[in-house]
Amino acid sequence: MKMVLLYLMSILYIAAGVYHFVNPRLYLRIMPSYLPYHIPLIYISGICEIIFALLLLPEATRPAGAWLIILLLIAVFPANIQMAVTFWQKENTYLWAALVRLPLQIVLIWWAWTYTKI
Repeated sequence: MKMVLLYLMSILYIAAGVYHFVNPRLYLRIMPSYLPYHIPLIYISGICEIIFALLLLPEATRPAGAWLIILLLIAVFPANIQMAVTFWQKENTYLWAALVRLPLQIVLIWWAWTYTKI
């Protein structure tokens, strides 16, 4: 079961990374205004998601991939906060999803952490 969850995690991060290139405008809306170079950052984070997800697959690089995903999840957390604030200010009907996403980061970090040891 642990391997199934590993492959699921890898697929999800690869898909999320690819989506940065398919629909970068979605990510533009949640970028904190204090960050410069929004589009390059969106593409860089997409590339990182793909590479880190691929690092999960070989056993030799799995711990590094898991730690890098954890660091990425921490790095993008301000964007998740920004999304919740923006949705609240604009009375977006998907505010509930943005709020659920905040504690979900803890679950995603824990999930990645389970693969930090070989």
